[in-house]
Amino acid sequence: MADLIGAMETALAAFSAGGTVQPVRTVVEMREAAFFGVMPASVKTPAVVGAKLVSVIAANRQRGLPTHQACICLLDPETGALEALMDGRLITEMRTAAVSAVSVRHMARADAAVLAILGSGVQARSHLAALPLVREFCEVRAWSPTPAHLQAFAAASEGRVRPAASAAEATHGADVIVLATDSTQGAVANAWVSDGAHVISVGACRPNHREMDPLLVARARVVVDSRAAALAESGDIVMAIRDGLFAAQHIAGELGEVAAGRLPGRTSNAEITVFKSLGLAVEDLVSAHLAYGRARALGRGIQVDLGG
Repeated sequence: MADLIGAMETALAAFSAGGTVQPVRTVVEMREAAFFGVMPASVKTPAVVGAKLVSVIAANRQRGLPTHQACICLLDPETGALEALMDGRLITEMRTAAVSAVSVRHMARADAAVLAILGSGVQARSHLAALPLVREFCEVRAWSPTPAHLQAFAAASEGRVRPAASAAEATHGADVIVLATDSTQGAVANAWVSDGAHVISVGACRPNHREMDPLLVARARVVVDSRAAALAESGDIVMAIRDGLFAAQHIAGELGEVAAGRLPGRTSNAEITVFKSLGLAVEDLVSAHLAYGRARALGRGIQVDLGG
């Protein structure tokens, strides 16, 4: 994870500096609460080209399957030949938390000591692994609408996580707040968030879904992974603009600009900062490239002859 955080910091800076080619993902709505996305990109350094194919199907929860399914395809940057095909669920899980850690490194207060996590699934676990690598938290609180999942998450943390009775209790006074939920109507209220907090929203990736109270988004300094994607895909941004709470200029900039030192992550200790994470193809491909290189070095994986 520590290596991945560094790789994501470099990839985000390259993305915001024009060192990548990446369109906003193409999304095919299959039916209600089910969509398929295609996320291609080309990165100059390291030289990587390929795509992630991802499906998000809410009904999988009742089937005992992950709601997010993904695979990543890497191509040889010189020839375009297929280089590797790998599962994308773990990579998505880890790179999302690694990018959030980059935001904490540059946008949270230096003395941030209390972490709150809303959610108890794979992203909650991944963020618990990643964020303490960039800040020393003396307290970690969590809340989930499913008590059994919350207790399992807390038990697996070996005493590091304290279950909260409500989302409000978890977030009150927290310095860093992670929203890793499947909420489509808002998981955190503006009144719960204290001055100086850093809020990370990794859910609500459709233009008609929101994870944050719009008054909180309007109150905060907002940084996104991709301005173009946020204005097309993030309901927390799109719906607030439509409702007249702020204009597109309310987005202060991209995390890659912050990571590169071209934009301040926060302007005061009292300022609330928000990082809205939608997930970028360059994050997936650079992560996959790192995994592929390690696998080759260790002799892992299966070599397949496709003929031709």
